[in-house]
Amino acid sequence: MELVGERGPRDFTLAEASRRAGVSVAAPYKHFADRDTLLAELAIQGYREQRNRFAEAMSGSEGPVEQLASFAAAYVRFATEEPALFDVTFNAGLDKSRFAELASAGDEVASLLLPVAQQLAPSPEAAFDLLLRIAAAAHGLAVFLRQGLFGMGSAALSDTEEKAARTARAITRQGAGS
Repeated sequence: MELVGERGPRDFTLAEASRRAGVSVAAPYKHFADRDTLLAELAIQGYREQRNRFAEAMSGSEGPVEQLASFAAAYVRFATEEPALFDVTFNAGLDKSRFAELASAGDEVASLLLPVAQQLAPSPEAAFDLLLRIAAAAHGLAVFLRQGLFGMGSAALSDTEEKAARTARAITRQGAGS
């Protein structure tokens, strides 16, 4: 994770990771077929951490609109507090068809969120669209925050979490079917 945090999910080798861990260059291959297999395992951790954080954030909110607003704020917080996990989950370019458990972990996040969106939408397709718009907005705000566009530090994080929550509320007001 340190290497991912320093260089990004695609700019390190297993040999480099082995040296950093103080093990032989062959050691990772006892557990992982290649770098993508290692990254997939890290991305699975990322999805599971997201699911846990989103579930916790949503559990303290009443009603689907506020639950989705809490999800959006938690998304921003996750991206800020766990930048390496965020990057490996979204920027590693992994082929989910190759890693069934990775696809399943992503589906677990969706299965947490879609039932909430379905309470506001006239159809499953509209619920997915609503969730996609909220997640895309939260993702963009999280990336902007990480790039320093909203400042740095805990005040910038709190402000961006509130922006994400307000945006989620606005998207739900625009109508789940649009």
